[in-house]
Amino acid sequence: MTQAQSGKTEHFDVLVVGAGISGVGAAWHLTHQRPGTSFVVLETKDTFGGTWVTHRYPGVRSDSDLYTFGYRFKPWRGAPIATAEEILKYMEEVIEENDLDRHIRYGHTITKAVWSSEKNLWTVTATKKATGETLTFTCGFLWMCQGYYHHDEGYTPHWEGMADFKGPIVHPQTWPDDLDYAGKKVVVIGSGATAATLVPALAEKAAHVTMLQRSPTYFATGRNANELADTLRDREVPEEWTHEIVRRKILKDQGMFAQMAKSHPEAVRDEILKNVAAVLPEGYDMSHFSPRYRPWQQRLAFVPDADLFKGICAGKASVVTDQIERFTDKGILLKSGDLLEADIIITATGFRLSVMGDIPFEVDGKAVDWGQTLTYRGMMFTGVPNLVWVFGYFRASWTLRVDILADFVVRLLDHMKAKGATKVMVDPGPAGATMPRGPWIDPDDFNPGYLMRDMDKMPKCGDTPEWRHTQDYWRERTEIPTIDLDGPEFRYEGAGAAVKSAQAVPAE
Repeated sequence: MTQAQSGKTEHFDVLVVGAGISGVGAAWHLTHQRPGTSFVVLETKDTFGGTWVTHRYPGVRSDSDLYTFGYRFKPWRGAPIATAEEILKYMEEVIEENDLDRHIRYGHTITKAVWSSEKNLWTVTATKKATGETLTFTCGFLWMCQGYYHHDEGYTPHWEGMADFKGPIVHPQTWPDDLDYAGKKVVVIGSGATAATLVPALAEKAAHVTMLQRSPTYFATGRNANELADTLRDREVPEEWTHEIVRRKILKDQGMFAQMAKSHPEAVRDEILKNVAAVLPEGYDMSHFSPRYRPWQQRLAFVPDADLFKGICAGKASVVTDQIERFTDKGILLKSGDLLEADIIITATGFRLSVMGDIPFEVDGKAVDWGQTLTYRGMMFTGVPNLVWVFGYFRASWTLRVDILADFVVRLLDHMKAKGATKVMVDPGPAGATMPRGPWIDPDDFNPGYLMRDMDKMPKCGDTPEWRHTQDYWRERTEIPTIDLDGPEFRYEGAGAAVKSAQAVPAE
């Protein structure tokens, strides 16, 4: 398929935004579940991979096991926790084995998306980075797979005196290729999965690495291996079976753990801390690993083979829990009065939330304010037709929801075709006017910093299951496949046909 030229409009049944783990998964499902569907994937980067291309810091790896982070349709054959390079290789195989590359347009940055109810079409404008051309695409359905954070810049708080520091200040998301940390004193600000990955990787060459955390994180540790997978492979069980069996066991165990964390948080907390204490020097101050929140209220960081704690035991790394007073020319002055000397400071302080890729959206001439919409199960939104957003799981692997929502999109497209519908919207009906509205996700249930900082930009939730973003894989895996597409939440329209659901028909 030739590249579009300025002034020419290309039409597709479906337009997928993003060629990361979600977009590549969407392309596979369209190819295999809906052959004959015309679709294109627009990706702003020059290659596939999304987050695994953005992040190039030392040691970058998954914080979910690849048996569940990998797609259900392609077996994972390596260690459960994988490097970025291994994940990109896995995605490359999916693309090559299924001839998906012909559908992907790299270096295409979307600048606007406009819905017309007159035409029942989306018009998407994009810039081709290599030439600067403005290209136009139309589609019947938009599948948003662009992720949830800004890839060009991470979140770094402002601290007094940052300009005084003589060395480099680096955010992991924009890691410079020429950063020399060998023999240097490095301070990593942060305590999440990124910090837990960076500290042991940097400690291999640095003189010393200090993880400075303003508040602790829960860490889980264990072997980077799966005993069941190894046993099945030793018995020469086919990889497809091994992948599915191991995947099911991990998900069963994770579900039990998540439920225990909610029903018996103190017992789970004690078990987590006991496991961490077992791989630290005797008498180590465990307050550094004892968060104020209950387990799973924020993402649990997995430390494979205890590499973070091995660095602490070897004296190559240390943890400091304190608040920052200011930066100085030599390092960081803490509220306690201590000075952390540093040659390099790494701000592993999180993401900047991006809603729908910060693309300007319009529906029939009116700009869409996502913060004013109501979400249908965290994937569709009131007032916005023919669009699904893939927002993955926090407590389970992101990709699990890619597969679940792909099944839903395919089923919805088939249903629209069967009805002769060219437009679908979600609508809570008359009850929506008085339905209490809350934040995108309950902060008491899950409250990572990037969401708390910009929650007002996200769609709202309602007070019934259909209008909530539960983040509960163990419910959604059975609920979403059984959604009644002719239920009262759905409204359909077709070219000259009255195919609205019962909800859309005024009561007599």
